Amino acid sequence: MSRPERRRGPRSDLQDTRGALLEAARARFGEHGYDGTKLRDVAADAGVDAALVSYFFGGKDGLFAAAMALAVNPAELVEELLRDGTDGLGERLLRALLAMWDDPGSGSPFVALVRSAATNERAADLLRGFLERELLGRIAMAIDAPSPELRAALAGSQMVGIIMARYVVRVEPIATCDPETLVAAVGPTLQRYLTGDVALGA
Repeated sequence: MSRPERRRGPRSDLQDTRGALLEAARARFGEHGYDGTKLRDVAADAGVDAALVSYFFGGKDGLFAAAMALAVNPAELVEELLRDGTDGLGERLLRALLAMWDDPGSGSPFVALVRSAATNERAADLLRGFLERELLGRIAMAIDAPSPELRAALAGSQMVGIIMARYVVRVEPIATCDPETLVAAVGPTLQRYLTGDVALGA
């Protein structure tokens, strides 16, 4: 006797659509990088209307976070931290980043992505595009000082260095250092890059 086919309801259809979009997004991000991936192309690959991408994920940053299985959307986190302005932003950024990465649930996918970027050019293009557009770009727009893009990139380079040393290479004592010790030591440097007196050349 054949097994009766399960009835597909609206909820099942929505789950199938979301899954198809994520599968298409992973393929597009992997092949074309972050900047080269267009939401309409992801929707076309999944065979659905482009409006459903925004419905499920809000935008490209949300789609990226979901496709990479990130428990936290870094772009949304940066937006939240920027609501209080740029005063003290360096410490807030580093504190939030450490809390996110120290949590095994949210940190593991980030570690895997960074490790891939260190050895794979496509993964590096993907991560670089996301960082430049969704994280550093948002920070730069909030900086009211000369050369905001360079300032944001300099702060980003410090944070990437901490990430590599603490979570990928695991350099001691940084790897096991108390987060607040790192915030106290590195936060002011981030803040100086963002809003302080920095020799940026002519």
